[in-house]
Amino acid sequence: MFRKDSLADIDKRRKQWEEGTLKKSLERFGAKKSPNRFYTPLDVPAHDFLNDVGFPGQYPFTAAEAPVAMEESGFKKPKIYAGYGIPEDTRDYYKSMLATGRGESPHMAFDLPTQCGYDSDAPIAWGEVGKTGVAVNSLRDFEIIYEAYQGEHDLDKIYSSWVINAPANIILAMYVAIGEKRGILPSRLACVPQNDILKEYVSRGTYIFPPQPSMRLVRDTITYCTRNMPLASPVMISGAHIREAGSTAPQVLAFTFANGIAYAQLGIDAGLGIDDFAPNLTFLHLGGSMEMFQEIALQRAGRRMWAKIMRERFGAKDPESWVSRVFRGAIIGNSTTTAQRPLNNLTRTIVGGVASALSGGGGEVHPAYDEPLGLGYSLEGRQLMRDAERIIRYEAKLCDVIDPLAGSYYVEGLTDKIESEAWQILGRIDAMGGAVASIESGWMGREIARSAYEYQKKLETGEEVRVGVNQFLGPHELEVMPTRLVPHPYDPAKREDAERRQIANTAKLKRERDNSEVARTLRRLREAALDERVNILPPILEAVKAYATLGEMCDVMRQVFGEYTAFDRA
Repeated sequence: MFRKDSLADIDKRRKQWEEGTLKKSLERFGAKKSPNRFYTPLDVPAHDFLNDVGFPGQYPFTAAEAPVAMEESGFKKPKIYAGYGIPEDTRDYYKSMLATGRGESPHMAFDLPTQCGYDSDAPIAWGEVGKTGVAVNSLRDFEIIYEAYQGEHDLDKIYSSWVINAPANIILAMYVAIGEKRGILPSRLACVPQNDILKEYVSRGTYIFPPQPSMRLVRDTITYCTRNMPLASPVMISGAHIREAGSTAPQVLAFTFANGIAYAQLGIDAGLGIDDFAPNLTFLHLGGSMEMFQEIALQRAGRRMWAKIMRERFGAKDPESWVSRVFRGAIIGNSTTTAQRPLNNLTRTIVGGVASALSGGGGEVHPAYDEPLGLGYSLEGRQLMRDAERIIRYEAKLCDVIDPLAGSYYVEGLTDKIESEAWQILGRIDAMGGAVASIESGWMGREIARSAYEYQKKLETGEEVRVGVNQFLGPHELEVMPTRLVPHPYDPAKREDAERRQIANTAKLKRERDNSEVARTLRRLREAALDERVNILPPILEAVKAYATLGEMCDVMRQVFGEYTAFDRA
């Protein structure tokens, strides 16, 4: 904190500077207003290092989640979002990545039918099978994919992440079933189904059931994992999709944490103590923009805000409960990349990597430069992405100091501003009755749409500059294109033929399984779905082991819970 007499003196000197040095400079250049701002202690008059920043890995976690960079602490995070075609295709992809030293724990992408609870042979799925990710209809499909992960890469030695939400419990049950077949107890499985269903209603759109029964399913994941799978994260709360849908920096904090509050309350209402499960809640990144200092401040404000929510709102006592555990730190956001002059995206993502390094992260560079050119990153794109991270860490040494901008008048002021605005929005959501109520009324979705519209207007008018898209388009500008050195890791022929092959595989499964046992387990699943008090995961696991399909299980739950459409919003 600064002394009052010192602040008064700075204020006096600032006014003299504005009327003297600054005014003369503006007059010289014929400008009425300075295009730049200069920050002083007047912008953070009440700043208190211990209360507002603290030390890395300690409350309020403004500086960093941990006292050392996560990449250096030995924790192997899933990395590349990948998956395509049928299970055999994705298995072979993972095998090739492991064989060439590019293998990492899987961060699995599913096709849209799987995400929306349909089997590949459903008419509504035709044309989408294996396109945006891998098609998974049954336990047999998951068994095939995880043939790539055995021995030194077996399930108890990796951290699996699946971008799956509405059918998350089914995918989790498949993983448990594979583990049991290999003699690996559920308690030894480290994994996370994304399972953040609330953001689906306002951003991604892969919901199935209405919000209330969907929240019951999340509750069941939280209680099951807390009691049986201590290494699993039951929910990865995803600000990224909310930000990519168009929300502002303060909005993404407020909306993401409102959803997180709703999930935390589920666990408490189910009889768990907050410290029983909060340490296992994780976050996907918060999306991003090209405004580097804003993204640095956003990460700092987010860590501080979640810590306050856990400690002050929920009364968590365990410091592990106060940590927000973000999968990736500051990045530029996928929607910031452009198909025009795609190599410029490497520059953009390096700016994001610098923001990550300067905001307590590990200097992660993401996504690859060819993000907007099609699904799945090229090996050239991955190489450049990894090398950029290495340069940031080892040549520029930007990760040698944690939170180096702590104490900056500008960054501290911006951190406070973003946090303050986010608290105001969160207060409005609380007044409505919480995240679920704000989603059911349509308010949260409308707010995101409004922000997206305002941003798009700025892009179209050129107020928001995008190099090579809406500015710098002269006839002598060059469209520099990358050179492909090796084949793309996704085989286009296999992707094109995925639907035919997967439909045939699903038909074969349905002929050869014990269909009377499938019928019995589906009846049991229906009984459990009808009883709000019952945890639905055990009957799902039973049906999974009988090789009931994902679509069949989702159909049973559709009959009980109903289906949600965008028109259901008020």
